[in-house]
Amino acid sequence: MAETKPAPQPVAVPRSAWHALVVLMAGMFMALLDTTIVNVALPTIQVSLDASEATLSWIISGYALAFGIALIPAGRIGDRIGHKWVFFTGLLLFTVASLFCGLAQNSMQLIVARVVQGLAGGMFVPAVTAFIQLLFPGQVRGKAFAIMGSVIGVSTALGPILGGLIIEAFGDENGWRLVFWVNLPIGVIALIAAAKILPAGSEGTAKAGYDLVGLVLLTAGLIALLVPLIEGQDKGWPAWTFVTLAAGVLLIVAFAWWEKRIEDDNPMVPPHLFSHPAFTGGTILALVYFAAFTSIFFTISLLWQAGLGHTALESGIVAVPFALGSIIGASQSNRLSKRLGRTVLVVGTAMVAVGLVSTWLVLRFVDASDLVHWDLLVPLLVAGIGSGLFIAPNAQFIVATVSRAEAGAASGVISVMQRVGSAIGIAVIGSVLFGTLHITSRDPALVAQAFVDAAAHAMAVSAVLAVVSFALVFVLPKQVDARSGPPPE
Repeated sequence: MAETKPAPQPVAVPRSAWHALVVLMAGMFMALLDTTIVNVALPTIQVSLDASEATLSWIISGYALAFGIALIPAGRIGDRIGHKWVFFTGLLLFTVASLFCGLAQNSMQLIVARVVQGLAGGMFVPAVTAFIQLLFPGQVRGKAFAIMGSVIGVSTALGPILGGLIIEAFGDENGWRLVFWVNLPIGVIALIAAAKILPAGSEGTAKAGYDLVGLVLLTAGLIALLVPLIEGQDKGWPAWTFVTLAAGVLLIVAFAWWEKRIEDDNPMVPPHLFSHPAFTGGTILALVYFAAFTSIFFTISLLWQAGLGHTALESGIVAVPFALGSIIGASQSNRLSKRLGRTVLVVGTAMVAVGLVSTWLVLRFVDASDLVHWDLLVPLLVAGIGSGLFIAPNAQFIVATVSRAEAGAASGVISVMQRVGSAIGIAVIGSVLFGTLHITSRDPALVAQAFVDAAAHAMAVSAVLAVVSFALVFVLPKQVDARSGPPPE
């Protein structure tokens, strides 16, 4: 008679680990909330601070770019000195920067505070995934990452409607400031809890080095690319914008050369990852996709408020179908990806492409006087479901294109590409939106139509990027297995 194997015993996880997870999720909630809550405040910020069109792009792009640039160095510093105080320092800086965002008296003060806020977010977010790896054994780790995914979905979904409610309740002048200050009570409580609850100690690779030259070259190159893309339209595309663009390209090439030169000495982005063509295609996919979908609410918020004269709350309501769709899609993505493999990503990007093309068609063919939020409900719901299906599992499929030993480095590169894509997407879309906005009269009807026409051009670019993302999905493997690490945040 065959011996019956005992059923596997559930792994005991200390209660302190779950308490730590609550603290970590508070930080994650703040970082992701600020990627969407600010969009609905842009028109009121523009009026309150007499801000330029370029400033509005910087408020979103500056945050995303700074966030992305900080991710890899922060993760390596945490590996060396311990993740607790990297998390604490980043969260403290994020909370203080949120205070100064709300205190800003002019555009430059707000942009600087927003960039610091992005850097701080990029500092503490890598510690979240690192702590989950350290505190939870394999059998329970998946549950912890699922909780993190839910927090990401809920915080992103809450952003537009919460921002709209705050501005509606406190008015245009003070409301946008409170949009930033909503982080303060959460941040203070999370800081106190982090100091008491998170375990201290240095975990990981203490020998991890710092590729400062690579970081400087990459940062300078990306800034050199973004500055003319954001400022060019506002300044009339003078000669310096083209010189700066060329300099940005050269700096990125220099970064690639430097990384190759120090390949055996812990580079910021290991060049050997790109010896896998599928990984290269996957990183381009991450950049293009995030450029496509993060920019649509920039367009819609400005159209709905500055163009059509609706309130911030009404603008937030327009984004609700996409947010709800994202939650629905994300809730099913893990189960479907195990069952369908890459097909779930194909379906997801196809739905996003269909949704954004449909949104463009609505803006292109519906007159401004007839445009209401119901016209965008179905297209944005479809795009939202597709986005939820794609975002949760996509990094796992990209990481699966490299060996298991390279998974950690690959995850870091994908995280950076996602944030850089968001920054570039806002820069390009902002340039198209304001570059095609021709207001020839103060007549509200003509102003509204001018905004709708410009928004249609901007949405067309987002739709094209979404279609490109759909085409790029096919470079990824059809299935992934247990070798793939958790997705980057």
